[in-house]
Amino acid sequence: MPELVRIGIVDSGCRADQLPKVLACAGFTLSEGQLQRVDALADQLGHGSEIVDIIAWEAPEARFLVAQVFRERLATSAGQVAMAIDWLVTQGAQVINLSLGLRPDRDVLALACARALKAGVILCASAPARGAAVYPAAYPGVFRMTGDARCDRGEISYLESEHADFGAHVRPLGASGAGVGASAGCAYLTGEVARYLRTGGRPVLSRVRRFLIERACYRGPERRVGSDRTER
Repeated sequence: MPELVRIGIVDSGCRADQLPKVLACAGFTLSEGQLQRVDALADQLGHGSEIVDIIAWEAPEARFLVAQVFRERLATSAGQVAMAIDWLVTQGAQVINLSLGLRPDRDVLALACARALKAGVILCASAPARGAAVYPAAYPGVFRMTGDARCDRGEISYLESEHADFGAHVRPLGASGAGVGASAGCAYLTGEVARYLRTGGRPVLSRVRRFLIERACYRGPERRVGSDRTER
C-alpha cells in the first residue's frame, strides 16, 4: 500500500483537535525586517483550520505539515511564505497548499517555488477568477486553483482560463466563514491531488494535470462533461 501522503499547509495554523494528523508545525514571522522561524500558535483566524478540514475530507489518510504565516490577521510577506515553503520541502511535503495570493512578484518567493518544484513537490495556489494575477499562483509550474460556484463538494472544473487552471467548491466544511471562495477551491483540489498520490500516481506535473482534467465535471464556463465521482 502506498505511504501516507504528506501535505504541506501554508496558512494560519490549525486547531488542537487536528494535531493527531499533524506531523510537524512551525511559525514564520517577520519582525523588524528579520525573518524568523518560531513555535506555531493555535489558529486564531480559523482559515488554516478550515483548509485542513477540507483536505482531510477529500483525503482522510493524509498527514499534514503546517507552516503558520498568518497570526493575528490574514497578512504575510513573500519572505515568510518562501521560508515556509523551503521548510515544508525539508519536512518531506509531497504537495503544498497555498490558499493565499500576494500581489507583488518577489524573487525570494519565485526562487522558493522553483526549488520546491525541482524537488518534485506539487504546488497548488489560490488564484482569483478575475482581475490581476497573484503569486505564487502566477509562477510557472504552480497549479492555479480557484472557486467555481457550479461545483458541489467532490466536483472540480477544468477552466484553463487566463486566471485559473481548475476550480472547485467555494464553501468550507465549517460554519466559521473562513476559507471561502478561491481558498476553499484550492484546498478541495489539493485533496484531489493527494488522492491521486495516495493511489500511486507519479508526482509529475503533466500526469497530475491529466488526472484533474479527467476528474472534471465542468469544462470552461458552460459545457458539462461526464464524471464518475461519487460523494463519500
